[in-house]
Amino acid sequence: MEVKEILKNLREKNGLTQDQMAQRVNVTRQAVSRWETGETQPNPELLKVLSREFNISINTLLGSPRTLFCQCCGMPLTEDGMISREPDGNFNEDYCTWCYTGGSFVYKSKDSLLDFLVKEMPNPENKPADERRATFDTQLSQLQHWRKQ
Repeated sequence: MEVKEILKNLREKNGLTQDQMAQRVNVTRQAVSRWETGETQPNPELLKVLSREFNISINTLLGSPRTLFCQCCGMPLTEDGMISREPDGNFNEDYCTWCYTGGSFVYKSKDSLLDFLVKEMPNPENKPADERRATFDTQLSQLQHWRKQ
């Protein structure tokens, strides 16, 4: 779906006229009209406002051009409800809600996440714990959060 369709659907889903939507995000009705015809798109600051105001990630507003993955555990972030939030309510599209909550990381070290993964992840091939831990460690080491530490 294109940005113009997403914005129009968002407005209609919330039962708003173009004028009412414009008032909620502090722009003119003409700006909303131009978004919906595809003549223009909201700038990055307005995307943040729309995201916060309508509880939708910027990635979703833009038609999901990026495949998001948690940069702590590697889980695909396929729905906005899986994406973490900052304390101010803004989405943090780098992390899942299970790894980053309320502005802080749940797993204080890679070892604590590895412990969790070895214990909780399915093991249909009955691999030994040390082998599974090494595999998880290799995968986690490629993620942004663990590369910077």
